[in-house]
Amino acid sequence: MLARIETANRDYANVARIPVPARSVSALANAFALMGAQMRYRQNSEIYGEAEPCEYLYEVVSGAVRTSKLLSDGRRLIDAFHLPGDIFGIESGDEHSFTAEAVADAKVRMVKLSALRGMAERDSDLAADLRKCVTAKLRATQDHMVLLGRKTAEERVAVFLLGMATISRTGGPVELPMSRQDIADYLGLTIETVSRTLTQLRNRSAIELPTARRITLCDRAALQRLDA
Repeated sequence: MLARIETANRDYANVARIPVPARSVSALANAFALMGAQMRYRQNSEIYGEAEPCEYLYEVVSGAVRTSKLLSDGRRLIDAFHLPGDIFGIESGDEHSFTAEAVADAKVRMVKLSALRGMAERDSDLAADLRKCVTAKLRATQDHMVLLGRKTAEERVAVFLLGMATISRTGGPVELPMSRQDIADYLGLTIETVSRTLTQLRNRSAIELPTARRITLCDRAALQRLDA
């Protein structure tokens, strides 16, 4: 996982400053494979709730997961999207700060935190992996704050698309597991603003929109200039 974290961090730094999820490799991946219990979650079903005790660490096996919370005015804030290989459920305290839900049907592997900590006391590689996960989570939170606080709607959408393209690594169309409402709640925009911005980018030939969930990045340089 650590190699993937470091590679992803370099790619994001060069391509798009979108939050980098913690990803599993090496000792941590081995721990999940050895001790993890795999669960299936249907679309929009809850994996854990805000303020619930933080007892497990989770890895996305397939599908996608979002972490979110409802604000006092009723709006939803999505903190992050977690895709296959991503680790989530990392907290600074004893309770979850966000609710985790399956964006689409998902398989998730979960490991008891107490068991991981016990193993990390005897395995320096695992301890290092866990520390790097915490660092990646902190960096992602900081990047998300910058994204919401300092960028225009067009810049936010461009950063998001470049980030998703970096994650997919296919070089072809980007398949989005999340809805436009999910994207809007992640970027701090309305769904109308997201749709209008995507249309503007398409009209400038920066992207193509074969379907609502599939986007082709035709002019990455133009999108990168928006994130300059």
